[in-house]
Amino acid sequence: MSKKFANVKTELPGPKAKELLDRRHNIVPDGVSYGAPTFVDTAKGALLKDVDGNQFIDFAGAIGVINAGHSHDTVVSALQDQAAKYIHTGFNVMMYDPYIEFAEKLAELAPGSFDKKVMFLNSGAEANENAIKIARKYTGRQAVVSFTGGFHGRTLMTMSMTGKVKPYKFEYGPFAPEVYHAPFPYNYRRPESMGEDEYAEYLLKQVEDFFITEVDPTQVAAFIMEPVQGESGFIIPNKKFVQGVYELCKQHGILFIADEIQTGFGRTGKYFAMEHFDVAPDMVTVSKSMAAGLPISGVIGRQEVMDGAGAGELGGTYCGSPLGCRAGLAVLEVMEKENLNDRGVAIGEKVMRKFSEMYDRFDAIGDYRGLGAMCALEFVTDRDSKEPDKKMAPQVLKEARDRGLIALKAGVYDNVVRLLMPLVITDEQLEEGLEILEEAIEAATASVKV
Repeated sequence: MSKKFANVKTELPGPKAKELLDRRHNIVPDGVSYGAPTFVDTAKGALLKDVDGNQFIDFAGAIGVINAGHSHDTVVSALQDQAAKYIHTGFNVMMYDPYIEFAEKLAELAPGSFDKKVMFLNSGAEANENAIKIARKYTGRQAVVSFTGGFHGRTLMTMSMTGKVKPYKFEYGPFAPEVYHAPFPYNYRRPESMGEDEYAEYLLKQVEDFFITEVDPTQVAAFIMEPVQGESGFIIPNKKFVQGVYELCKQHGILFIADEIQTGFGRTGKYFAMEHFDVAPDMVTVSKSMAAGLPISGVIGRQEVMDGAGAGELGGTYCGSPLGCRAGLAVLEVMEKENLNDRGVAIGEKVMRKFSEMYDRFDAIGDYRGLGAMCALEFVTDRDSKEPDKKMAPQVLKEARDRGLIALKAGVYDNVVRLLMPLVITDEQLEEGLEILEEAIEAATASVKV
């Protein structure tokens, strides 16, 4: 195919990238992984150019951080303006208006007609940590329930809540106490005899039994759930299951926390993915695309819940930095002016149509799924047995990179390719990227079979 946007002129890594890789290996710990073996020089919209002049279409978006695109003019202008005024004063020392304005807008957008308050932090893991702190303080309870396959961060508490061992938890114990894992619906791998609703009912019964066998509900402060599990390969739960868990929480006085760190800000076609499930969480954690790459996160919650903590019990040196808040306000402006929620829906429809064609063509694809522009392909060695094919996903990503497309691996079994392209991507760029992905799957299929 002729390419208008993707242009790989050198081997990967190219000569300049090789030199930087050597320096990286000497100074950066091996535990800090990387995907593409190259280094960015410039990025704009949905395109990345590396130090050797190779240009890539970005279907990764810095792992879901760049919904509003790389270096959007509105965001860059806001950052330049803010940096010229002041960079940081510490909100707990000398407060600033961007924090208040951004908090007000997020409270207005978040699900639920109740009064809300908002606090800002630095990273997604930190937001989840603080949501648990707040839940424990408000309820006076200690136990926390997350879900199998969930990912909530790499700090001690969030690693404890994460429902996958490798690479996140292996040999990093002991973990935080009073953290439990309930089953999460993986519809592609449900028992063949069950429909989706029946499967949801079965798992909800397991959650009820969980209160007998694992922890009494009167001891549980919160459930925390990703509306779509990100690192596990975009596992989309049944609406009946999400609502059932929410009702169990209400029944037992347990707070329901939605981890919207990867799903928020237009990724699924709505500001918050929980809107698809008609659930208004007691707290929502946000980060990633909320500020187009600036390190900021937040907890949005019921006013009475958020006020449970006393003065000085929440916060941090850089929490809710002026630059992060101004970038976040700019992102919301871009989302509204460019209708990025609608764009997320349109992108998802185009991707899923292409995935359907790929599914018909390649037996290695066991399942394709998506919610808005949060789309994934799961690879198997055999469609009948659904045996995960761990070789295909990394090979597909390599073949795609060599052709000028950056995408991501995921999955409980490391057999999923997930797409998190910027929502500002043009139709031409999207179509070219999908054609490259199809070429990559064809090449990987031949390579893996050898």
